[in-house]
Amino acid sequence: MNQYETVLILTPVLTEEMVREAVLKFEKVLKENGAELVHQAHWGLRKLAYPIRKKATGFYHLYEFKATGPAVDKLELELRRDERILRFLTVSLDKYAVTYNESRRRPKTAKEEVNP
Repeated sequence: MNQYETVLILTPVLTEEMVREAVLKFEKVLKENGAELVHQAHWGLRKLAYPIRKKATGFYHLYEFKATGPAVDKLELELRRDERILRFLTVSLDKYAVTYNESRRRPKTAKEEVNP
């Protein structure tokens, strides 16, 4: 199983409840296809670098997971079919990216904050 990272941008016209519902839907798709969710983060409403479908902002969400290729294909198919998704990007992580993500999530000690 490889480790992947998917970032998706949801349309800004959704309510918080609708965003939560969409996020849970894609989490369920991952779990149903044998993926192991490592980490997820909701980045909230952010300004886009350029307009997408005449929208200037969007809700960002990140999934980091371990899965096989067919599970990623099924997730991307569901993302393409959902009209709430403006854009998404799935990236396969190498061992250096996995290490970096783990260190980024780990809380820093007082000594590390003083001497980076």
